[in-house]
Amino acid sequence: MNFKTFFLVVVRYIIGCSAVFAAEQPNVVFVISDDQGYGDLSATGNPVLKTPGIDALYDESVRLTDYHVSPTCSPTRGALMSGHYSNRAGTWHTIMGRSLLKEGETTLGEVFADNGYATGLFGKWHLGDNFPFRPEDRGFQEVVRHGGGGVGQTPDFWDNSYFDDTYFHNGVPKKYQGFCTDVFFDEAMRFIRESAAQEKPFFAFVSTNAPHGPFHCPDEYWKPYLKKGVTEREAIFFGMIANIDENVERMRKELDEMGIADNTIFIFTTDNGTASGQAIYNAGMRGIKGSPYDGGHRVPFIMHWPNGGLDTGRDVDRLSAHIDVLPTLIDLCGLDYPMDYQFDGRSLAPLIYEMPTTWPDRVIITDSQRVVDPFKWRASAVMTDRWRLINGIELYDMDKDSSQGKDVSNRYPSVVQRLRSEYEQWWDSISPTFKETARIRLGNEAENPTYLTCHDWLNDNGGIPWNQGYVRTGYPGMGVWAVHVDEPGRYEVLLQRWPTELNRPIRSPLKPGEPVPGLEAMREKPGRAIEADKAVLYFGDYSGEVLIGKKDVAARFVVDLEAGDQRLKGYFKMPNGEGKSVGAFYAIITKL
Repeated sequence: MNFKTFFLVVVRYIIGCSAVFAAEQPNVVFVISDDQGYGDLSATGNPVLKTPGIDALYDESVRLTDYHVSPTCSPTRGALMSGHYSNRAGTWHTIMGRSLLKEGETTLGEVFADNGYATGLFGKWHLGDNFPFRPEDRGFQEVVRHGGGGVGQTPDFWDNSYFDDTYFHNGVPKKYQGFCTDVFFDEAMRFIRESAAQEKPFFAFVSTNAPHGPFHCPDEYWKPYLKKGVTEREAIFFGMIANIDENVERMRKELDEMGIADNTIFIFTTDNGTASGQAIYNAGMRGIKGSPYDGGHRVPFIMHWPNGGLDTGRDVDRLSAHIDVLPTLIDLCGLDYPMDYQFDGRSLAPLIYEMPTTWPDRVIITDSQRVVDPFKWRASAVMTDRWRLINGIELYDMDKDSSQGKDVSNRYPSVVQRLRSEYEQWWDSISPTFKETARIRLGNEAENPTYLTCHDWLNDNGGIPWNQGYVRTGYPGMGVWAVHVDEPGRYEVLLQRWPTELNRPIRSPLKPGEPVPGLEAMREKPGRAIEADKAVLYFGDYSGEVLIGKKDVAARFVVDLEAGDQRLKGYFKMPNGEGKSVGAFYAIITKL
């Protein structure tokens, strides 16, 4: 008897219903919010924030109480999608071309699509905005998303600011009305209704950019929190979560009204530790987003599935992580495992169903690199059920010190040595993949022209204009794009200071945009004029420069290219060398 058969037999026995899995595969709704920590729910003890919708889900679900992700956005998503550690998947940063989920990584979208599911992604992707890294290239059939890692970041449609924005619907810009989170849930529910009408099981990945900054929210959600003695930023942060909570409740109600709630696995989780709620409540943990301590990466994971017997509140307190999600869902949904693909994670089905199997004392590692090339021990946590080794030096006994206040490395040197050895083996396993730079493909019929943004510059000094506020102020940095030319031939390269949708001259300023509810929007910054008179391009073996006229929207180059890996760099020079050069924030490459 193979594991899948064994698993189904045991689960059927446990829940006392032999017909559960014989009827139809379950649907899956996976909701993941951004920058919301373990303590940013009233169900987990927050004394100020109220989340009645998620609390109701919490009360009727299995909860993984020692579940860990990466300390920041893209790394968590890369591991969640692929079942591989973030560093192996190529997603160890949120910018600089290191947020691109490498080719060859299998994704949740691909696994579900290959098993006959309708697949949809709504909201945040943050694993690449160009072919072959877009969600529609990675198994998702219906996509409504913003660009980059958040609304208003450089790859996003210009001047998006949470309200009445333009998002990418299957790659095509489309204007929407309403607050961003409401739009993403609305579109997910449209997808669910359409899938149900076609009698297809569905996988809906609802990934909110909220409560990530910048801090904007409809007044009715955040202003009541000002009366509770919190700062304006904290109030808006809580307001965005209150809005997510309302949408979770709204979605669950719709599933119930459609008669499909019982056979839908509904998951709520978050992508890293809190970014703004720690002063109010952090569930007794040390650290916040970006930290190697538990407050940076221990987050809630709530799973509800009535037909699978997961509709009663119960805690699972064993160590688990984002790398476990894909193999777990494969088992719960009865899917075929991808061929010739080895997971770093493991199925949590035996834990979730309290199966009579021996569960190992696992070692799981998480870290926060946020550099072009990873290096050992940086912001790392080596974890077991009992121990945390931080940065290879500090040791904490979580059974006695869950707040990680007392380093006991001197008392338990053998534990330190064992966990250091585990890390060394892990590093030896993942480090060979670091040289496999993820490259945006040019000249491919799947995306021609290709629209590059400075969000993906490789830059060793970290100076990346990753949001539109930096672009507006003419940030004086520059970097290179790592690309692969698929087809040899003649290419047109357009270097731009402003995005295509503005159709604005390189040298022109830009007026501030309109404010929105909340703190100052990035679009409220004035756009600084640059006095550049020349544009410079380095592309593989080519180098050249062209003059820039006052009305030129782009600097145009025509280049003959060989197929293969290339580096592309473009920037604008000031007259007579006065002032710093400014990188071309946008480049459009077309195979002619």
